[in-house]
Amino acid sequence: MSKKLYLITYGCQMNEYDSTKMADVLGKSHGYTRTQDPDEADLLLLNTCSVREKAQEKVFSELGRWKDWKAAVPGRVIGVGGCVASQEGQAIASRAPMVDIVFGPQTLHRLPALLDSTRASRKPAIDVSFPEIEKFDRLPAPRAEGVTAFVSIMEGCSKYCTFCVVPYTRGTEVSRPLDDVLTECAQLVDQGVREITLLGQNVNAYRGPMGQTGEVCDLALLINYLARFPGLQRIRYTTSHPAELGDALIDAFADEPKLASYLHLPVQSGSDRILGMMKRGYSRAEYLAKIRRIRAARPDISLSSDFIIGFPSERDEDFVQTMDLIAEAGFDGAFSFNYSPRPGTPADNLRDSVPLDVKQQRLKILQDRIRGLDTDFKQALVGSVQSVLVEKPARKGQGQMAGRTSTNRWINFEAPAHLIGQFVDVEVTEALPNSLRGRWRPATGTAAAA
Repeated sequence: MSKKLYLITYGCQMNEYDSTKMADVLGKSHGYTRTQDPDEADLLLLNTCSVREKAQEKVFSELGRWKDWKAAVPGRVIGVGGCVASQEGQAIASRAPMVDIVFGPQTLHRLPALLDSTRASRKPAIDVSFPEIEKFDRLPAPRAEGVTAFVSIMEGCSKYCTFCVVPYTRGTEVSRPLDDVLTECAQLVDQGVREITLLGQNVNAYRGPMGQTGEVCDLALLINYLARFPGLQRIRYTTSHPAELGDALIDAFADEPKLASYLHLPVQSGSDRILGMMKRGYSRAEYLAKIRRIRAARPDISLSSDFIIGFPSERDEDFVQTMDLIAEAGFDGAFSFNYSPRPGTPADNLRDSVPLDVKQQRLKILQDRIRGLDTDFKQALVGSVQSVLVEKPARKGQGQMAGRTSTNRWINFEAPAHLIGQFVDVEVTEALPNSLRGRWRPATGTAAAA
């Protein structure tokens, strides 16, 4: 009987990618298969994220809920990976004795050896080191799980924004060699993948070595190479840092039709004073200049961003500048959070001076505004015909398929299941709060029934 793995993933798309690789490496080495039923699992892995407030405490609370699960069946194993594991290390095993394995984002490929070690010694096995690119060299060949896929092209971040823990939990920026990235993408395309999202904590800082020449490939050039793959029809990337968004990458929106009409470009604040305290490396004017160039290159683009509300010493005028920037940039989506200090970051030494009720009030104002812009954006799509990659059956509605537009909006429409994996034309008929509704237009030009 095969051994079962139950995997809980918190956080970003990088963590989703890493979780897939954890399952792959354990499947190849020890025959584990994933299960959605924890009661039949032999191994539980928590892939953690330290971005949200009190992430460590939430992990320990989660582990407490699994104590009885482990005790119920002899030999069950609990592992904790991801950024909280990297940050806490030995402290996790000390504080939560039910944990057998602790590993960081850069050592997930060592899971088989860690599993063997803890079973042999009956002591916690811990490895939260930063072996740079070794992780990618030791992972099994990629395995497609649908018609879209994530491909991690770099790890870490070297920006050291004062509020962010990423450089301390994932290390500084390390880019995968160009040939390795192209090989992984080619293998996925051969398995039926039609859309690839390139991942990195600071993805547009990608500088992949090109063979033995000493030259490097930036993200714009990588997109150009990938666009030559006949079977690959759409390319996305996330997450970007504004300081690394150069001319070549902006020009790619004008020159490369396979690059999706969507960009997530975190700004965090519209106040130069706050941006300086955050150590973001750009001004409000510089950010907006790039937004204007992007819109000139791709007028129909969807733009989203990140905002931190209530950063230490944020004043009313700082928040007003953020709201003014939202209006000028015309974002139609955003991730926004109240500031909370992260242990070990420079901002943790600043007094968290903005009262919670003020943060919450400002956050509501901002989120209401973004929701309104999102509604306006979707409403403007009604009546248009969008190229949609059919990804899967819709969650609700018999005969309904679901896919995403180039601008990253989910749309549901009636169509046969054999279209999964194909790009089809869909007329947008209705804008809903979280998605679109549409009418498939077959190649004959005759619209299907609504």
